Amino acid sequence: MALRLWASSAANALKISSSGARAAPAYSISRYFSTVLDGLKYSSSHEWVKHDGSVATVGITDHAQDSLGELVYVELPNVGTQVSQGEAFGNVESVKATSDVNSPISGEIVEVNAALKDTAVLINKSPYDDGWMIKVKPSNPSELDALLDSDKYTKHCEEEHAH
Repeated sequence: MALRLWASSAANALKISSSGARAAPAYSISRYFSTVLDGLKYSSSHEWVKHDGSVATVGITDHAQDSLGELVYVELPNVGTQVSQGEAFGNVESVKATSDVNSPISGEIVEVNAALKDTAVLINKSPYDDGWMIKVKPSNPSELDALLDSDKYTKHCEEEHAH
């Protein structure tokens, strides 16, 4: 237990960031060892969104996939479907449970990650890269302002675990 607490404190104190040929965003590790990326926005229901130009990419967080366990099935909507902030757009099924996935932003779905149909476990392996779920053309980009940044999301997860 003492080693786990030390490792957690060390990771937070180091403010680990990644660099290299691929310009990946910095990340932090909460005391529960879930990866939270800087530069993304997060919902309290554990979805993330990356707004890049006219498109926002959406997925579930590392914390969410870790809590669910190994994913075996993902249900996603069709391209052209309208989504609303806070409303379910699909679901994920794991060996433990089935959970709705809510959209952190309103708009029109312009792309879905078809690879998840046959390989749901991509979300477990790479929730912020290969495991993205949908891409949305936002109808109201100001909705992003109501979402959590990485520090607030990390605190939210820690508070959830404290209860």
